[in-house]
This record gives sequence, structure tokens and C-alpha cells, in this order.
Amino acid sequence: MQKKIIEFLNLLRKSGIRVSVAEGIDAFHALDELSLDDREVFQDALRAAMVKRGDEIPTFDELFDLFWSGFYDNLKEAFGDMEGGLSEMGIDLEQLLSQLAEMMQNMDGDLDLSELAKALLTQDLSQLENLIRQAAEEAGTGRIENMLQVGFFSRRTTEQMGLEGAMQELESLAERMRQMGMGDEQIQQMQELIRKLMETVRRAVRNFTERELQQQNHNYMEKFRREMLTEKSFYHLTEDEVQRMREVVTRLAQRIKNVLSIRRKRLKRGKLDLHQTLRRNMARGGIPFEVVYKTRRKDRPKLVILCDVSSSVANVSRFMLQFMYSLQEAFTKIRCYVFVAELGEVTSVFQDKDVNSAIEKALDGGDVINVYTRSNFGYAFHQFWREHLSSIDNKTTVMILGDARNNYNDAKAWCIRDIQNKAKNVVWLNPESPSAWGFGDSVMDRYMPYCDIVEECRNLRQLSRVVDQIVL
Repeated sequence: MQKKIIEFLNLLRKSGIRVSVAEGIDAFHALDELSLDDREVFQDALRAAMVKRGDEIPTFDELFDLFWSGFYDNLKEAFGDMEGGLSEMGIDLEQLLSQLAEMMQNMDGDLDLSELAKALLTQDLSQLENLIRQAAEEAGTGRIENMLQVGFFSRRTTEQMGLEGAMQELESLAERMRQMGMGDEQIQQMQELIRKLMETVRRAVRNFTERELQQQNHNYMEKFRREMLTEKSFYHLTEDEVQRMREVVTRLAQRIKNVLSIRRKRLKRGKLDLHQTLRRNMARGGIPFEVVYKTRRKDRPKLVILCDVSSSVANVSRFMLQFMYSLQEAFTKIRCYVFVAELGEVTSVFQDKDVNSAIEKALDGGDVINVYTRSNFGYAFHQFWREHLSSIDNKTTVMILGDARNNYNDAKAWCIRDIQNKAKNVVWLNPESPSAWGFGDSVMDRYMPYCDIVEECRNLRQLSRVVDQIVL
């Protein structure tokens, strides 16, 4: 058991979870006091001893399931599915194997079958698991690094097992059964069983290889998944991906905050003014006893967000709001308005709730606006112009998110013109492709002349690039 714990410790470290020697010893002490029969208690004990940060818990739990759940359960499930498939074809597997065993006892001469062929015939899953693990080790599956190698190492594993040879042995056995008088129907059933066994073993080997990839390259796989999420359109995210995207948004926001922190430190000290330093030290022979810095300071902008929360752009709105509110320290003040037709301010919602709850509240609209009406950008912009234009000054960045689908209403583009005249800049993020702007009921072409930045924003990478332009 201690050897397995040490292997698991190394796997955690390889995946980015920092586990010290002392914490490994704590795990040994904890297991000395607890029963290992209860899986949940065992997992809780290891987690308590080895994990220090809350954001590492999902990684620990996933690796625990991969390492400790065992391949046996997957193998058992695969053979259960195989038996169900045979049953649907009218083949009683238990009866077929019983008849086969009875005839094999009456065979003349020794039955020369390999260990793999015997394990398949007797459904000895423990032996089959050991054979797959041994063959995978000989095939070097522990060196797997990416998804492109799964097929390669799976084939090498089946070759090391001798799967093709086992299939030929079983086919020869079926031919001997025919010679001993087994009926044509039973022979056909046996041949179908052999085919199903080969398919099941190949799938099981591939599953084992994929599990090994996840264990050995968990850090790489997580990074790959995050990269895929940043490229995936907001429109096509599943419910599970929406939950995972929140973590990705937080990571990207933290990256930008780290860059901002470094820049603020540099701005606070200032940049070396070589010309003034040399002039000040002329009396000292040019030796820089007195160093002069340029004290340029970059003011943090104000931010006003006008966010379309109609159902067609709900996912885009969700992640833009989370991104911007994760970067609050980059702005002097953030004010947020949502609209479908009428406009409502939800700034106070973000002050009273955590960011995720606030976003759900803002998107829902609730008592603030009617979210079940048809989009009318012109009406919303005119209401903002009439009631909130005075809040805009030359330090304010106005960010608008929407598809500009105005249902053939008056666009009132002059409202955006007046906002641009007062604001530092106006940024419009549109989740639709630029090829669709200005066609049908889209009035994007009417608003574009009065925007400083207009960008397509249908995934997180595009959103991140726009935010970089604003705050960096």
C-alpha cells in the first residue's frame, strides 16, 4: 500500500499539486488510524493530508478516481455490455459457454490455449486485467504524451498481448467443435462471440491507454481543454462547459491583473530619465549620484457597460460581465446597465452579491427590466442618452455588447454619436460574424461610424483580446 501511495504522490506532483514529504508522511499516519475498506473515508483522508488549496480539489478528485478506482470496473462494465449485445441477438452466453466447457472436457488430446484465450473463454476479468497491464507496460504506454498517440500505444498493447494469436486459437477451437458435432447454429454463435470478444478487448485496451494518458499528462490535458474552451463559440457551450468556463474566465482575468500589477509598480517608480540624470550630475563629472525618473502616470479609466441580455446573446453577456467584474481594480468605477428594449441599471447587484450570483441576477432582469420583450437597441440607447449621459466624461470607456438586431425599429444612432463625443472611447462587441452586420434587421452598420473599437466577440479568446486593448 505504501508503494501505491508514493506512486499516487508522484502523480499528484506531476499534475501540478504540490505535496511535500511531510504531507506524504501525514497520509501514512492517517491511513494507519483508519479503515481502508471505506472508499470515501480513504479519499477524504488522502485529500485532507495532501491538498492545501481549494482550487486543487477537483484535480485531486479526478486523479484519485483514475488511479484508485481501478481499470477492473471499466472492464467489468465493457463485458457486461457485450453480454447484453449478445442477448439482444438471441444468444444465451451462459448456456453457450457451459456447452463449450462440457465439450472441451470430452476432447481428445491436450487443449493448447494461451493465457489470453483461456481468460477470454472463462471470462476471467482479473487475469485479463493483469494481461492488459503487463502488455501496456511492455509497450511503453507510460510514455504517452498526447491524444495522437492513443491509437499507436493501443495497437502496441494488443500486439504485446498476442490478441490476433488468441483470436486464431479460438477460431481453431470453433472448428474443432464443429468436427466434434456441435450444430451449425451454435458454431455461428461461437463465431459471433469471438468477434465480440475481440471488439471488447480492443475497446478496453484503448480505454486503458486513455486513462494512462489522463494520469500521466493531466496538466497538459487540462491546459488543452482550457485552450479548446477559449476557442469554442459561446453559442455552442453545453451546461457543463458553462460551469468550467467560469474557471477559465477567472484564470484569464487573473493573468491580466498580474500584468497590470507589474505595470503599476513600474509607473509608481517611474522610468529612468537619462537626459535629466546627466544634466543634474554634470557638476559631479557625470557620475549619477542623483537619479531622475520620469513620473508618467496612467489614470485608471471609468467603465460603463451596456449589455444586451436577450436570449440570443445570454452566454456572451454572462462571460463578458464576469470578465469585466473580475478586473474591477483596473477601473476607477464600473457602472453596468442591461437592456432588451428598456434599460435598467444593475450596478448595485454586483455590490451586494458575489460575481456569479450577481451575473445570474443581472441576466434574469427580474424587477429591473422586462426581459421577455423584443430587442430594441434604439429605445435603450435613447433612454441612456436621456437619463445617464451626464455620467460620461473623457475618462469613461463605454462598452456595448449586443448583436444589433433591432427588429426594424429606429436605430437612433445619433445617441451613440453623442456618447462617443463625451466618452474616452466606445467599444462594441458583437457576437455575430461581421458578414452578417447590416443585413436583415441588423443595424450594426448604422452604429459602427460612432464606435472607436468594433470587434466580433463569439469566444473567450476574442473577448480577452479586446479587454487587453482597453486595460493594458
